[in-house]
Amino acid sequence: MPVYEYRGLNSSGKTLKGILDADSDVAAREKLRSSGIFPVEVKEALSKSKGLPSGPGSMVRLLRGVKPGEISVMTRQLSTLLGAGVPLVKSLDSLVTQMTNPLFKRVMAQIKESVNEGNSLAFSLSQHPKIFSNVYVNMVQSGEASGSLDVVLDRLAEFGERQQALRGRFKAALAYPVFMFFIGTVVLFVLITFIVPNITKVFTEMRQALPLPTIVLIKVGNFLFSYWWIIVFCFLCGILILRHIKKRPRVQYLWDKLKLRVPVFGPLNQKMALARFGRTLGSLLQSGVSLITALQIVSRIVDNTLIEKVIIGAGDNIQEGQSLAGSLSRSPWFPSMAVQMISVGEQSGELEAMLHKIADNQEKEVESQIIALTSMLEPIMILVMAVMIAFIVFSILLPILEMSQMIR
Repeated sequence: MPVYEYRGLNSSGKTLKGILDADSDVAAREKLRSSGIFPVEVKEALSKSKGLPSGPGSMVRLLRGVKPGEISVMTRQLSTLLGAGVPLVKSLDSLVTQMTNPLFKRVMAQIKESVNEGNSLAFSLSQHPKIFSNVYVNMVQSGEASGSLDVVLDRLAEFGERQQALRGRFKAALAYPVFMFFIGTVVLFVLITFIVPNITKVFTEMRQALPLPTIVLIKVGNFLFSYWWIIVFCFLCGILILRHIKKRPRVQYLWDKLKLRVPVFGPLNQKMALARFGRTLGSLLQSGVSLITALQIVSRIVDNTLIEKVIIGAGDNIQEGQSLAGSLSRSPWFPSMAVQMISVGEQSGELEAMLHKIADNQEKEVESQIIALTSMLEPIMILVMAVMIAFIVFSILLPILEMSQMIR
């Protein structure tokens, strides 16, 4: 449904501005008149003058999407407005008018209209599951039920910012090694495919017996030059096939098991999942969500079927009267230190604080481990590139040296 910006007059002649969604320009004007506003100007929010298509399938919107950082900023602003005593509908209207992302602006306009029609904010958010997760919706629902929506939104904003910070540190640590790998691969491909064949052409024209390294280099260069497109095609097909078969439960289970057991990266994935578990569960419990419901939500966001199965089993055990720590202690994926901290939290009534401490500890370990890995990757990549370049130089110089000896 298109979104329209309007300017109108109320019964006392005061100018009002805002945004609403309607099927057409005529429907928008009728909607305004029914609410007691005389429309002066009604125009579609995504006008052609802004260079953005107004259709619901706009490619620009699909490509841009809604970034997690934008959701965190919106949540923080909404918490501030509600904390200052501004009504919810007016707060949402204020946020919509200042948004620059066309997709997010349209979604928030629909949420505002839904709330204005009498629906709860949590229900309105749940109608857009691709933007607002189950964690987000459930925390908002608990905030509305307890009358502390502004506090819960502030926690949600902090939760989102922490998640973004962790992802940012992870990407920043991997940026340089990935850049080096990409540049090194391109340089070696160009060198072997286009430059080396022009040099080795002299050797093949002389019809002289060539050493094995030179023959290997010539064969590899000719293959890459003639069939590089097949390699790219097979690589892309392999990615698509892997993405397709990963959806099968058995394949997904084996893949998740490999992610936890593979050397070096296995413990890293385990720590990241545990940090996500502690941070999300602690935030949900702190916002008033029941432990059983919170565990059901967390099980769907840990991104690992093995750990998800453990969390679901823990929820079932708690319903039977067991403790959370006792249920998790039987799993090899939850370290004893984390289980002991959860046990202390349950006994002292400070489970939320302990879960946040677990998340802090795991995030610090993840960051330090990533820094250590990237510091090791750099010299390894340099060494590998040096060996490959040395092999190329050796393969070219070896027949030249043999020719010089024959001349002597």
